[in-house]
Amino acid sequence: MLNTNADRLVEFLLQCNPGQPRTRGNWEVDHEGVPFILPSIGGITLNIQAGDPAFGWQGDHIEPGVSCTADTSKPFEHPNVGLQIYSCAGNTATIMTGDAKGSEGRVLGHHGGSEHVIVDFPRNVKEQLLYTDTIIIRGRGQGLKLTDYPEIAVFNLDPGLLQKMKIREVGEGVLEVPVTTIVPAVCMGSGIGSAHVAKGDYDIMTSDPETVAEYGLDRIRLGDFVALMDHDNRYGRAYRRGAVSIGIVVHSDCREAGHGPGVTTLMTSASPVLRPVLDPEANIADRLGIGTMLKQEKAKKRK
Repeated sequence: MLNTNADRLVEFLLQCNPGQPRTRGNWEVDHEGVPFILPSIGGITLNIQAGDPAFGWQGDHIEPGVSCTADTSKPFEHPNVGLQIYSCAGNTATIMTGDAKGSEGRVLGHHGGSEHVIVDFPRNVKEQLLYTDTIIIRGRGQGLKLTDYPEIAVFNLDPGLLQKMKIREVGEGVLEVPVTTIVPAVCMGSGIGSAHVAKGDYDIMTSDPETVAEYGLDRIRLGDFVALMDHDNRYGRAYRRGAVSIGIVVHSDCREAGHGPGVTTLMTSASPVLRPVLDPEANIADRLGIGTMLKQEKAKKRK
């Protein structure tokens, strides 16, 4: 168990609603110059959840589960900014109204641009939801510190999920962090240069097929923990040789230039004290028994 300051964290109740699916209302153009009109951000996405592939969908920037907002008409203002910043991966979300009242889900992360908090609920729960239903998120995690590792900055991470990530202390101030994918710095695109990482995400660019194949980027799943090499996220998203950032994949692959699976930052260091190790089960669905893992467990019980 990693030593943290979890007992000193502030916990908020954050209120939100499912956000309607959005469209730009016109043709978009992919990185090969081909126009398309496809499903995109927002919505109660019934058939996609944590643990599903990030690739292969007839869509662009698909957000798995339920895309939540505190104010759809003012995404960059209060109270939606507070919802974004204080919701952390692994937080519990409870439906407070309607036919699905009392059902619980888990926050995956947040998506910049759409300014949505993305929450995983089982499909049978999503089937009962309305866009007017109220969801309460227990926002806890911002300010989390690893007290024995001052070089590592933590963002957007529920302390309960941290302890489930199977991180291992290996001595000399180094932590081994299981991830499914190690992403080279050259692949990081849209979102670089943001002032901070306490909300939003940035994208793994997937427009070069050879690079995608070389690093196995097309095997990434929604909810995967991934390592972003030579990227320092302490004071914004920037290239720094030797830095390492760990994030969680929050939306699908994209067709637009400079885009791809979106990553919400969880941990970052300017030096290689975070050491990624490959683990195909390094996914929030596997670690918390949600998403596809929950679906598989239910299928086994039916048999």
